[in-house]
Amino acid sequence: MRGITLSILAWLIVDLSAFAQVDRITGKNFATRSEVLARHGMVCTSVPLATQVGLDILKRGGNAIDAAIAANATLGLMEPVSNGIGGDLFAIVYSAKENKLYGINGSGRSPLGLSYEQMKAELDKLNRKTIPPRGMLPISVPGTVDAWAELHKKFGKLKFADDLAPAAKYAEEGFPVTDLIAYYWHFGPELYKDLPGAFAETYTINGRTPAKGDVFKNPALAQTLRLIGEKGRDAFYRGEIADKIDKFMRENGGFLRKEDFEKHTSTWVDPVSTNYRGYDVFELPPNGQGIATLQMLNILEGFDLAKMGRNSPETLHAMIETKKIVWADRAKYYADPAFAKIPLTKLLSKEYAAERRKLIDPNRAAKTVEAGVSPAEIGGAQPGRLPPQLDQGDTIYMGTADDEGNMVSLIQSNYRGMGSGIVVPGLGFMFQDRGELFSMEPGHANVYAPGKRPFHTIIPGFVMKDGKPWEAFGVMGGGMQPQGHVQVLTNQIDFGLNVQEAGDAARWQHEGDNEPTGEKMNEHGGYVNLESGIPAETQRELFKRGHDVRFDVGGYGGYQAIKVETHDNARVYFGASESRKDGQAAGY
Repeated sequence: MRGITLSILAWLIVDLSAFAQVDRITGKNFATRSEVLARHGMVCTSVPLATQVGLDILKRGGNAIDAAIAANATLGLMEPVSNGIGGDLFAIVYSAKENKLYGINGSGRSPLGLSYEQMKAELDKLNRKTIPPRGMLPISVPGTVDAWAELHKKFGKLKFADDLAPAAKYAEEGFPVTDLIAYYWHFGPELYKDLPGAFAETYTINGRTPAKGDVFKNPALAQTLRLIGEKGRDAFYRGEIADKIDKFMRENGGFLRKEDFEKHTSTWVDPVSTNYRGYDVFELPPNGQGIATLQMLNILEGFDLAKMGRNSPETLHAMIETKKIVWADRAKYYADPAFAKIPLTKLLSKEYAAERRKLIDPNRAAKTVEAGVSPAEIGGAQPGRLPPQLDQGDTIYMGTADDEGNMVSLIQSNYRGMGSGIVVPGLGFMFQDRGELFSMEPGHANVYAPGKRPFHTIIPGFVMKDGKPWEAFGVMGGGMQPQGHVQVLTNQIDFGLNVQEAGDAARWQHEGDNEPTGEKMNEHGGYVNLESGIPAETQRELFKRGHDVRFDVGGYGGYQAIKVETHDNARVYFGASESRKDGQAAGY
């Protein structure tokens, strides 16, 4: 009885908070601001100074790709709690000249010298069944620098050194740390205090992390970026940076070697798509989770969401149940395609979506969901799991667009927290901990193996309409990302919100179900966190239908988007950056 009373009280509190909004003359009251409009260029990032760096590059004659590299390098400096050159990168590029989309998978692989048996032995020493989030074991080769180089080689207009120069200058001269970044940064010393390397030397000021407004410098990163700019990606993967990393790893019980860096390559891939109510939505294929967005949209296309209503119990129930169904496939099949057979064509087919849609009971939340493709169809993949903390990953998403019509949708991450905690002295960056997402279950598609890419959460999105670009968009934040992609797209396509309102609108996130290497769905069928803008009657009805309804702050991702329209025969960009982050959309 007490639990029910507390739940009702929570609903009342949450519902009342929905009225704590400004009275806007135009648009929705929940929107934090109007869209940003510009004709010649647009940059949207999670740090305003990084946005300005991207704009400066565009005004100097660089294109959207140069601006994306420059802004991303700056974000790695200014938002180290989320990303940096120790992490991985994925991007979708629209080439206006070719009217074509390109995808790049810039994710790294596990150490060639660390076998499954040795990994298991190392975990046994730690009394663990899964790969930990910190230390040497979750580190894979950082792929960001090579991805920048590939993007620049194919599309860039300025010199590579020019793209990296603004970040290097800020690293040397310092920049004021923003509010949310300072908040996340302060967790670092306690998390990483027992690890080898230069965390304190690199990321603290007189032994403490920077507070909001403190000016932070990273001269070691400035030197690293300048070296990469002058000598190219080989300075990182074949030259003195790789040598320093190899030496440090050997001396401190790490597993990466120079050979791992020398053999690293990014992969150009064709984005995959589905048509949702006349809009062609593009994502990148696995080892990422982008196709989960497409699978969800295929299932949801069978519901009249516009008639059901935004944030109605019927709409949210259909979305949450759809997510559970898709997550069962995600847990079983999403992995490095070089090591696993992925039934991509079937997973993305409309016929398969129609089959899976039948599993949704409109009146009751599902407690268990099984994957929908038989093992015989793909050679016997086994179900797997991910750690329960999967959705706490930290990431940046950003978009750029230029006067020629080129657009970039880019996402980059160190994964959980600031990463593994391992910082090689003198280099100025932390290694990612993406390897935590490998399974240790023999026979699973995502099982750990040397030289393999782990399952990845970070996904850039892109939408085409009638053969022309419509929007570059993304929602950062672990397993929230496909859920967020679906929400911001349906907000626009089904519910008529503009590109800024689509991101500012209240969100939900379902957690606690099947994962590619961690937890099985709990006995409640997982649980759903709701933001305060979700109406109380919807919360109550979801509870009545059997959903485990909870509330959370900060777990709903961060959104940026650039939409493009034609007005009076002129291209106009509409930029958006939501209030959950410190970001800015700006154009000229």
